[in-house]
This record gives sequence, C-alpha cells and structure tokens, in this order.
Amino acid sequence: MADTKIRAVFFDFMGTCLDWHSGTIQVLPQFIAESERSKLALEWRQDYFDSNTARLAANEPPENIDVTLRKTLDALLEKHPEHKPLFDDRTKHQCVVAWHSMPAWPEVSPAVEQLKAAGYEVFVFANGTTRLQLDLCKSSGLRFDMLFSSELLGVYKPAPKSYRKTLELVNVKSEESVMVAAHAYDVRGGKEAGMKTVYIHRWTDDINEDMEVVKGENDFFLEDMTSLAEVIGRL
Repeated sequence: MADTKIRAVFFDFMGTCLDWHSGTIQVLPQFIAESERSKLALEWRQDYFDSNTARLAANEPPENIDVTLRKTLDALLEKHPEHKPLFDDRTKHQCVVAWHSMPAWPEVSPAVEQLKAAGYEVFVFANGTTRLQLDLCKSSGLRFDMLFSSELLGVYKPAPKSYRKTLELVNVKSEESVMVAAHAYDVRGGKEAGMKTVYIHRWTDDINEDMEVVKGENDFFLEDMTSLAEVIGRL
C-alpha cells in the first residue's frame, strides 16, 4: 500500500474515464456534418445532465438511463427540426444503445492499474444503470473492484445520500477516499461528504463551468490521468 491514509478511489465513469463523444458522433447520422454532429452530441449530453438534475430536485427516483437518453434525444430533435427526418425509430434506438459501448480515454487504463498495483481499491461511482456500467467495462477493457450505479444506490449524485451510502457499503471513511471526476458537481458533492477530490479536465464535459473556479475547489486539477497515481499518493 502506498504510504498514505487513502484507501479507496472512486471514479465517475462517462466522460471521466470514457470518451463518450467519439462514440456518439460515430453513430449519429453521417449525412450530418461532423462539426454539427459534435454540437448535437454535446447538447444531448447537457440535456441528459439537466434531466437528472430536474429529477433530483423533484425528489424523484433515478430513471433508467436508456429512457432518459431517448427522451432527451426526442426533445433535442424538436429543437433541431432540420435533422429530425434523419432519425427514424431504428436510428434513435442505435444512438441510445451506443452509450453502452464507449472507449476509454487512452491514459485511463494504465492509471487505474497503477492505483491497483499501489494497493488502492478502485470503484466506479456514477449515475446510470448497473447494466450500462457492466457493458462499458467490457467495451473499454477497464477493470474495477466494484461498480456503484445510481440505480443500485437508489439516488443520483450529487445527493449527499449517494456518497454516504457508497462509503458505508465499502466500509471506508470519507477522509480515506478520493472522488475522481470530470464533472464539478461530482467533486463538489465529494468534497461536501469529506472526500478528497481530483478533477480531470475533459473538453467534452462541464462546458458551462468556469475552469478557473473549478481549479480552486479541488485538491488537484489534472488535464488527464497520467499522473493520477502520483498525486493521490501525495494526498
């Protein structure tokens, strides 16, 4: 074990570990220009986040992510009627299913394996379904000790209950844990729960956040996970 009190590292999954953008623009209709597909993908992703935020604010239980993605895709196309004829039911289904098969960012697997070799326990702690997380582990080749989904926990991040319940299940104190995420709300929730936090900057995520503010909120702010094991060893 590394000479530190940290025992467990919790990873957000989509965006933090996985390049969802590349996978999404590949499945969107190729008749649409790549630059426009990129904009649609980013907007769809933000709409998904907004939907989760609304459900959490309304004290509603987590919704199956496939259902949320389909609803937000339908709503997205209403905002972009010029693209709507390209999306029949089969195409929409393929677009949603594609979220179950995304590649990892190239430096993530070595970073996770370095942490495991150093003796840390590594977990996925992310909104979504357990089926989604299992499928994404297969598509990405990433290996974790346990997967915690909002479906399994019964609550979305960043609700405080989600952090408390996850830490209780693995019998780890908040001060012995690190939250690693590319989403400010994830690490803010982790910080509030007493966890250490490492923010991973991904151009695909947190497009509406002020990165100068985010830099000052976390123990470390990294452009990728290349030095993740090193910085966690310093916590």
